[in-house]
Amino acid sequence: MRKIIWIALLAGLFACKTDPREEGGGIMPEFKDIQVQYPEAYRDTAVVDDYFGMKVADPYRWLEDEGSPSTRRWVGQQQSLTENYLKYVPYRDAIRRRLGQLWDYERYSPPIRRGDYYYLFKNDGLQNQDVLFRMAKPDSPLEAVLDPNRFSGDGTVSLGEYAFSRDGALLAYQVSEAGSDWRTILVRDLAAGRNLRDTVRWVKFSEVAWFRDGFFYSRYPEPRPGEALTGANEFHQVYYHKVGTPQSEDVLAFADRRYPKRNVYAETTEDERYLVLSVSESTSGNALYFRDLAADDLSFIPIVEDFGNDFEVIGSDENSLYVLTNYKAPNKRILRISTRQPGARYWQEAVPPAADVLQEAYLFGGKLVAHYLHDAYSQLKVFSTDGREEKTIRLPGIGAVLEVAGRRDSPEAFYEFSSLVQPETIYRLDLATFEQEVYKQPESGFDGSDYEIRQVRFQSYDGTEVPMFVVHRKGMRLNGAHPTLLYGYGGFDIPVLPVFNRTRYMLFPVVLENGGVCAVANIRGGGEFGSDWHKAGTKHRKQNVFDDFQAAAEYLIANQYTQPSKLAIHGASNGGLLVGACLVQRPDLYAVALPAVGVLDMLRYQKFTIGWAWAEDYGLSDNKEDFDYLFAYSPLHNITPQKYPATMITTADHDDRVVPAHSFKFGAALQARQEGSAPILIRIESSAGHGAGSPTSKRIEAGADMLAFMLYNMKEGVIYPARPGADN
Repeated sequence: MRKIIWIALLAGLFACKTDPREEGGGIMPEFKDIQVQYPEAYRDTAVVDDYFGMKVADPYRWLEDEGSPSTRRWVGQQQSLTENYLKYVPYRDAIRRRLGQLWDYERYSPPIRRGDYYYLFKNDGLQNQDVLFRMAKPDSPLEAVLDPNRFSGDGTVSLGEYAFSRDGALLAYQVSEAGSDWRTILVRDLAAGRNLRDTVRWVKFSEVAWFRDGFFYSRYPEPRPGEALTGANEFHQVYYHKVGTPQSEDVLAFADRRYPKRNVYAETTEDERYLVLSVSESTSGNALYFRDLAADDLSFIPIVEDFGNDFEVIGSDENSLYVLTNYKAPNKRILRISTRQPGARYWQEAVPPAADVLQEAYLFGGKLVAHYLHDAYSQLKVFSTDGREEKTIRLPGIGAVLEVAGRRDSPEAFYEFSSLVQPETIYRLDLATFEQEVYKQPESGFDGSDYEIRQVRFQSYDGTEVPMFVVHRKGMRLNGAHPTLLYGYGGFDIPVLPVFNRTRYMLFPVVLENGGVCAVANIRGGGEFGSDWHKAGTKHRKQNVFDDFQAAAEYLIANQYTQPSKLAIHGASNGGLLVGACLVQRPDLYAVALPAVGVLDMLRYQKFTIGWAWAEDYGLSDNKEDFDYLFAYSPLHNITPQKYPATMITTADHDDRVVPAHSFKFGAALQARQEGSAPILIRIESSAGHGAGSPTSKRIEAGADMLAFMLYNMKEGVIYPARPGADN
């Protein structure tokens, strides 16, 4: 029987008053529990799987069928419950307004030159999507070229990957609807300012690689009806599309019929001489092939055919490919590989490995620009193509280089830099003289000069030293009473960098302005310290990731930044797995948990969309050894009746990367076994996906809801403006 959803509010619960500690007023409610009753979630006791003799119940599997009437009804009830809860938090609207102010500043991408123009993206502040502009010179007036805000009325149709033809006359760009990973490629005539009739559908995980009057792209077969958002993605193939022809005439360039669970990515070198194929079975390691497009031979020549290491082509000259790799170099190096003799015995080392991780590299201006991570923050160095170090570029401080743009034949480059308290600033760099200057500097409503960034180190449970960035107001007294937000990821060799990231960290300024502390833990599994650091947080070593994060929380408590009743944890995707596992393992350690679009069912993740590709990090429940450790930490399967922290699970109805069934099943199980009074809510975004391309309006609303939920369950008020020294 369907239960009635109700929220009991005591009289006078939200009588608000000004906090006398602050000038300018604020909102300090009288905090009392909001009683909630969760929607009924049917437990199907007949659904039991046998894993190597162990019977594992999966009573909420029916929630995997997102289109069924019962799932849609349950989702609607959960959405109503969450909205009814949040609308009574008195400062939800104040936080939303503040987030709108924080987002409302002009921001730019580094410009790139194509044909006769420079191109860059600009957002006036609150536009749902960034707009593509062009200009004759870097200081010329801007002319709008493509405005994704016109793709749809609500901003839910977004721009994906894009590429200019070699002469700069045409732009091929991918469009995503409602945040899905599925893309449609369209072609725009830049001189005429209009789109051509070309439409290429069912593209996914693809670049656009121009060659002459067309481009290569990757796609899957068209999914069966009803399976576009959940069905397994198999048989990735590369096609060539000639501009002006229908997709039905596209030419198959590469397909592997023997191995359906391999992905293949095509790119052409800047001079369009070579077509390079990167083939992968998971998120780590790839095979590498190339084809000389100037020759008549259509076969691909192998450079490496196993999947033991990562190989990325970063540029080329007439007869050589420059390749960034961790082959025999955990911190990566750059190889020069001859296209005439591509065998491993002929490889030449252009830039040797260093103590720091070589995160990215580029061939610009006839030089190799190397982006290193030193103690999890950025350094830029410039080398000649024969490996001689020419210059270390002075960066503004502890932060991260987010993007570097340039061309092989031009000494001019632009890079984007940010820190935890500095929004993205664009710099122009002359690779001939190494002089640099600010090109675009934003004027945001957040004054980063009031805050300080510390890098601290703590010991994890096995004695491993782990770094963490901590940011708070200058002069703040450590008394253990500050609301604190701890962020982490810990997976797929992806580093978590100290940047002013609107999508990930825009929660930080509100916490900081209200006397709080924000922390970013560089835990194992990530890419901050090379492949060894990454592998130490994978498969049967995955528990190291959770131990590191919990040790980070304990460090913040032991050093008087905060206390368990004031500590929140947040992470998305693999970071959602991190938060889910930690809140289940140590519910006593946190006041609030915010797992976003998380991988939470570790026994069945591989059965949906692209989930099978994550096995290199996670392992597979189909294998006995893998099953044992997956079952031991899988958040869904380790929920027991006890008191859990206040939890807001966030997901989206069009997430076809980590399907929302993970969050649905986890939320239903957590609600059923919550023995405490803290709420367990699920926030389900409509017409949204895994995060990429999400409109500004939805990001602001989601951020406001998470912050309102977090601060209210910490019994913290919200005060604007916060004046320096008020939290001492």
